[in-house]
Amino acid sequence: MLLGTKTGVLRVWLQKSLCYGMIFLWLILLSLENVMAEGQSKFSIDFFSQVAPITMTDDLAVTLGAMEKGAVFVYNYEDAVKLAGHSCLAVSGAYRLTQIALKSLYGEQIPVRGEIEVTFRGAVDDKVNGPISQVVSYITGAAAENGFKGFGGKKFRRYNLLRFDKKSTPPAGALCSVHFKRVDTGKSVEVTYSNSMLPPLPDMQEKVRIVLMDEVKNMFVITEN
Repeated sequence: MLLGTKTGVLRVWLQKSLCYGMIFLWLILLSLENVMAEGQSKFSIDFFSQVAPITMTDDLAVTLGAMEKGAVFVYNYEDAVKLAGHSCLAVSGAYRLTQIALKSLYGEQIPVRGEIEVTFRGAVDDKVNGPISQVVSYITGAAAENGFKGFGGKKFRRYNLLRFDKKSTPPAGALCSVHFKRVDTGKSVEVTYSNSMLPPLPDMQEKVRIVLMDEVKNMFVITEN
């Protein structure tokens, strides 16, 4: 009888201990989650994190010691949103057309940041060339007159790799048309972006999702040069 009583007491004690332990563990995990959240951007759109990333190498980062040889920069759509301060059809189109161009230029190779010339049809203030070019520049490293001039004016130069051809215009109905060229091989491709075929949805972010994640005919037209 005494043994049974002790066993019952021990069982109750173990159950309570387990319960208290689970509560304590939950509080720790909740605390860690809050701490991590304080150092991260909180977006209200779930699909942002599901967009395919863009991976780049950057020899300048390796040379100056920011990264080890073989390491890569990983750009996500969320990074483009943070750069622009919002998510819209221009920002999403810029991200996607850059992704498409790099895939066409490098195939299965990892693209090299700072080794790509970018030329927009039209002036910087034509339509949304300006905002789109900021995203393209951020990912590719191509810069305008404010870019790094390189060591000795040549090595790792980003200066003037981003240009705007005022004498040229995108095809009728297109939002923008961008020419990408590899500095090392001369291989080039032009990507023309149009979004007039998007359905008249009231939700802007659903349109953004389509631009980023769906295959819509003639939205991105690729011309290899």
